[in-house]
Amino acid sequence: MPLILLSIAPALLIIIYIYYSDKYDKEPRHLLIICFLLGAIGSILISSVSHLITSRFYPELELKIWWIQLCKAFFFVALVEEFSKYIFVRYFAQRHKEFDEPYDGIMYAVMVSMGFAVTENLAYVFEGGLETAIYRAFTAVPAHATFGIIMGFYMGKAKFSRNRIKYNLMGLALATLFHGVYDFFLFINYIPGISIGAFMSLAIGILLSQKAIRTHQRNSHFRPK
Repeated sequence: MPLILLSIAPALLIIIYIYYSDKYDKEPRHLLIICFLLGAIGSILISSVSHLITSRFYPELELKIWWIQLCKAFFFVALVEEFSKYIFVRYFAQRHKEFDEPYDGIMYAVMVSMGFAVTENLAYVFEGGLETAIYRAFTAVPAHATFGIIMGFYMGKAKFSRNRIKYNLMGLALATLFHGVYDFFLFINYIPGISIGAFMSLAIGILLSQKAIRTHQRNSHFRPK
């Protein structure tokens, strides 16, 4: 039970923060729960696909060659995971009538991301124990949140823009970029000290996420004039 709570608590705190950062028009909770569950389903499906891929190409993917780890980080992990989140936001949340201001892109993308992160977290924590739970609470879970906020920022813009395809794909591309950079530095941790790059990218992602939240709140359709 403590491990389950430690796996869920970081994501819950992030959800509460993002929910109450929406000052003007909060989203229906049932839709948020659905998005969370969709993210969890996505995590399970991606985990199954990843297992099949890694079992087939494991020796090649684990070679300590930087360009192999680069491909693994950006294509086998980041693009696959972020695309699965993107699909749920794009074809469920963004089409819904309750998606009625730019900030909603952030809110729904974070819910999908946290559903994904919690499911992934449970798997890692049950395997790695308390130390893994604490480590991921301050790294992987916040990282998934920043990827969601960055994606959601642009998908929120897309909903109310004539350039919907452009902004939607920008959200997917930038979330994949940040995710790929974060993972790449962790994958090449056989180079002493290189993993600091992952934490630097996370710090930058957090700063950009704060800016994204402030920007969409400032531009809310429901902000009193």
